[in-house]
Parts: sequence; structure tokens; C-alpha cells
Amino acid sequence: MSETPRRHSRSWGRWPLVPVLLAVLALLDLRLEFRLLADHFTFTALGFLVRSHPLAVSVLLLQPSLWHHYR
Repeated sequence: MSETPRRHSRSWGRWPLVPVLLAVLALLDLRLEFRLLADHFTFTALGFLVRSHPLAVSVLLLQPSLWHHYR
């Protein structure tokens, strides 16, 4: 009697927690910068956002890859 290995279903559904958590934390880190950009957009402010928060920006840019990897 050989049993095939079963895939365990996740109790939290199909939402991968790592990409969601990283995206939420990145958005929380950038919320003040987004507010400043929404009030008065300049390319200088956008460049400052990218230079001063490289990890948060790269997490947001790599979200599609993270979703693909964790699904």
C-alpha cells in the first residue's frame, strides 16, 4: 500500500504572507514621502524618495516577482 504524498493546504488561504507583509511595511515606510509627492510632485522629490529609501522602493518594484515565487 503506497500512499502518495499530500500537499498540505494552508489554513490562511491563498494569500502568501511574506509579499503582503513586505509590501505593507514598504508602504508604511514611504507614506510621508507619498504624501509630499501628492501635495507637490517634483522629479527632485521623486529622486530623493528613491535615494533615501532604496529597500522600500526595491521591495515595491519586485512585488510581482515575490508573488510569483511565493504562490
